[in-house]
This record gives sequence, structure tokens and C-alpha cells, in this order.
Amino acid sequence: MRRARSSSNKAEHYRGDKYAIDDSYGYLMRRLQASLLRHIDKRIRPYDLTALQWGPLLLLAQNKGNTAAALARALEIDTGAMTRMVDRLETKKLVRRTRSTGDRRVVHLELTSEGRRVVEQVPFVLADVLNLHLTGFTRAETEQFVDFLRRMIGNGSGTDVAR
Repeated sequence: MRRARSSSNKAEHYRGDKYAIDDSYGYLMRRLQASLLRHIDKRIRPYDLTALQWGPLLLLAQNKGNTAAALARALEIDTGAMTRMVDRLETKKLVRRTRSTGDRRVVHLELTSEGRRVVEQVPFVLADVLNLHLTGFTRAETEQFVDFLRRMIGNGSGTDVAR
């Protein structure tokens, strides 16, 4: 049984009857992400961080959120998972929680002095790993690749998908 085709302007670069996982950009991006995380994890280990813990620290340092909920939204992860991650970062004395003076239900997060010291190293680790994976690419190819990714994210962000 064949599925009906959509009448919208969606691209049809893939077909279900001809689908090959090795040619799927989703599968390839998943493999790339796994490689990035593996390399980041190895290089960030001396700072007592995992590949997943640097994200909240960098977001805090760059003022992209200051609550567990805001960080979870920015990283597109579950708030419960973020709360557990913040617990671990607090145990490592990299972040501290403070109650909002305006709304006692809100808990703000801030980097400790040790957290600021550690997060200063994160961009250098990330740049090294990204550059490793971009070996052989020109600057123009890299910029085009990033543009393609942004366009694809934009294409998907306008659709109503249940989380």
C-alpha cells in the first residue's frame, strides 16, 4: 500500500520505497553528532566535565538563560533531565542556585568562580573538535554547511510536531 503524496511544496528528495539509511542526512548527522560528542568528551575530561555538561555552563556564561527551565528549552531537553544535570554541576561547585527575590518559586542559576574558570576553556575545546571535523573544507564550504543546517532547522521549526 502506497502513502498518498502531500500536495504542499515539500521537497521529495527521499522516497520510502528507495530509502537507504547510508544516504540519509538524518543518519549521517546522528553519526556526526556521536563523533563530536566522543571527541568533546575526551578533550573536556581534564576539566571534570562530560560532553553534555558544557552546554548549560556555556549558556549561563553567555547569558542565554539563568533557570533550569530556560536552559532545558535552549538545549531542547526535558526539564527533569536538566534539573539532574544542574544537581551534578552544583555538586562539582560549578553552579549555584539562588532564589528569585521577585518570585520565590523561581530558582536562578549562576556560575561560581570555579564554573567561570572552567567554562573559559570550553570554546577552545569546541573549536578544536569542530575544526577537526571540518578538515579539508574551505571557509566558504563551512559557511554554506552552517547555512544549510540553519535552513533545515527553520524548515522543521514551522511544523507542528508533538514532542
